[in-house]
Amino acid sequence: MTTTADWIAGARPRTLWTGAVPVIVGSAAAIAEDGFRLGPALLAAGVAIALQVGSNYANDYSDGIRGTDIDRIGPERLVASGKALPRSVKLAAYLSFAVGAVLGLALVAWVGMWWLLAVGAVAIVAAWTYTGTSRPYGYAGWGEVSVFAFFGPIALLGTMVTQAGHVTWWAAVASVGVGLYAVALLLVNNIRDLETDALAGKRTLAVKVGELRARQLFAGAVTLPIVCSVLISFAHPWVLISTVVALPSVIIAFGMRMGASGRNFGVMFQGISGVGLAYGLLLAVGLAL
Repeated sequence: MTTTADWIAGARPRTLWTGAVPVIVGSAAAIAEDGFRLGPALLAAGVAIALQVGSNYANDYSDGIRGTDIDRIGPERLVASGKALPRSVKLAAYLSFAVGAVLGLALVAWVGMWWLLAVGAVAIVAAWTYTGTSRPYGYAGWGEVSVFAFFGPIALLGTMVTQAGHVTWWAAVASVGVGLYAVALLLVNNIRDLETDALAGKRTLAVKVGELRARQLFAGAVTLPIVCSVLISFAHPWVLISTVVALPSVIIAFGMRMGASGRNFGVMFQGISGVGLAYGLLLAVGLAL
């Protein structure tokens, strides 16, 4: 029998900051433009979290029925471990997407920007087809591109426009920094699972470019956000407080370049989760100030 703890673990709570942070930073950008609106901010956060949970369950289901999660190194998945029936996990994904759709509809109705319905529909389709369908794009090396887009520019700028009614150049730069930390989190998993993914026919970006280049990409993804902060500081000087994560980011990047392996990937995952979350929160504070 699947326990509540199993379902919570299946939602992958350690990754949910990647959905919350762009909404927080986008709302802070709206504050900087004197356009903050609490209602739309809360609805945007609900949409982001619901769609991410749905995506995590959908990934669990799709990988589980394909058998690509059986020999994975990381935490157990619901379907692959037998803790939950595939149809139950699929239903959980659908329900999560439904919650996100309802909240998204409420957000669009509130702000009157009906064109955002198309963005929401694309987000749901992208979440499902990441590993779903007969030709999942996550198996073709496009996972990092999708994660960057949806957990960076789309979420952050979408949040800002629903409150302030417009976006700015510095908000666009902020969305790049936030999106890159989300990409780094995915790269940790893909580098860790590189060998098993290759054997299972899962052609992730790490598999395509090779381990060395994947580690180099990771290093870039965790250090370039600092450059983004410096650029934003020309418009909002307080954003420089987010550069306090520069040293931890460099240490994590160095550890990956030096060949982190085995259990070290778990430490790396936790480290980048903490740094990425801290970066986003400090970036938001800097913009709000």
